[in-house]
Amino acid sequence: MRLEDLTPNAAVRGILPDALVSVITVQWFGTEALELTYKDAAYRVNNTLLYRSDESRIAIAEEGRPWSFDGDGRLFRLVSEAHRIRLAHLFDPVLAVHTSLVEPLPHQIAAVYESMLPRQPLRFLLADDPGAGKTIMAGLLMKEMIARGDLQRCLVVCPGTQAAREH
Repeated sequence: MRLEDLTPNAAVRGILPDALVSVITVQWFGTEALELTYKDAAYRVNNTLLYRSDESRIAIAEEGRPWSFDGDGRLFRLVSEAHRIRLAHLFDPVLAVHTSLVEPLPHQIAAVYESMLPRQPLRFLLADDPGAGKTIMAGLLMKEMIARGDLQRCLVVCPGTQAAREH
């Protein structure tokens, strides 16, 4: 690190033992020495003289203001959208219904949200008459559990048709 790298608001390591200081001002004395005015973690202001021989013991920890808003806006938007999606189930109690391309019937919604989701442990045998919407209920249950972070893996076992059993 060079003495020229010391700028106002920079966090510097090596001025105080085991502590960062924040640069307030730098006043040069020729090209080989400067007076550094800084504040420590307790906001006490102090100053010290630094020479070229001190360059090896000091280092910039972070440049600029510690709370600057100069980050990548697209990455911030991506992260905030990911957090919004991760927490969506807290604000929409029937998230899977609203984010699916199916229109479940009332008995399917009641089965998933009133019977299956509230019960622990989350192990179920979903069996019903043909055409009752077991596939829709299973899909809603899995999608809701994925959105809540409760499902990492799932085994779906479907019996074969009657014609396949006869052969």
